[in-house]
Amino acid sequence: MATLYSLFLGFLFITLCHALGPGNSHIKECESANPRMRIHDIATAELGVREATGHNDGERVEAYLRYTHLGKGYEWCAAFVSWCYGQAGLRQPRNPWSPALFPKARTYWKQGKFIDRQIHGFAVADIFGIYSATAKRINHVGLVKQQQGDYIVSIEGNSHNRVESRRRHLRTIYALSNWVDGPSANIHP
Repeated sequence: MATLYSLFLGFLFITLCHALGPGNSHIKECESANPRMRIHDIATAELGVREATGHNDGERVEAYLRYTHLGKGYEWCAAFVSWCYGQAGLRQPRNPWSPALFPKARTYWKQGKFIDRQIHGFAVADIFGIYSATAKRINHVGLVKQQQGDYIVSIEGNSHNRVESRRRHLRTIYALSNWVDGPSANIHP
């Protein structure tokens, strides 16, 4: 039943996108019925968004923060990730606090080891977290764009005051979580 429901949602989404036509500015979001690729496409379209003054502000940055019920001036990497998921039709995660994106039930890789034996690689749109010894917690997050050997290529917000793609060695990554698949993926009906 769940598979039929997912197929129906995918068909409905594609039909809606075609009805919107090529003049819609968000048509890139509609190109894939796959939620991982929708998240990827949405995040990719945001590459280059910059803070207005370098103080966690600006029209787009404030939209990410608003999505997680915050105003301007707050760190926004987790808000950006949450906003991308929301734009792709997923209800969760929707939290501006980086550690909240790594609950035990969603975290499958930690400190260089897979903790879920059924997972053997990283997937597009998984969330990575970087640990800060000073803060004693995960204090920066982003999206996995692809894996290249011992590296991931990311799309992340609040990196050098903008949304950018970076190449990060796996030894700098503390944890990875999967919010797309599983029993409570929370896709909006």
